[in-house]
Amino acid sequence: MEQDHPLIREVFPDLIAELTALLEDEGERELAICAWDLRLVDECGCGDDFCQSIQTADHPRGQPYGPGHRCVPLSPPKGMLILDVVDGRIMYIEILDRPPMHRRRAQP
Repeated sequence: MEQDHPLIREVFPDLIAELTALLEDEGERELAICAWDLRLVDECGCGDDFCQSIQTADHPRGQPYGPGHRCVPLSPPKGMLILDVVDGRIMYIEILDRPPMHRRRAQP
């Protein structure tokens, strides 16, 4: 269930702020709005020290996204941010060669 996964804005607020600004700059207003409600479904887990990618929707690993898929490369000041989008829904955020992201601590 989606509510079992935390909102990315609550875990990595700086990432969502940057992502929405970059999407707006690219003319991707609808994706920028959708980014606010993205959930952290899973982290990449590849073990590469340059990767901090995030899965934002359920999808079998290693399977193509199929029809309706497009990549949205963004231009952050450091590293790379590339989105996998299917039918207007952000499915995956590829986060490469960027400074380590720090999780926001849970509020009591």
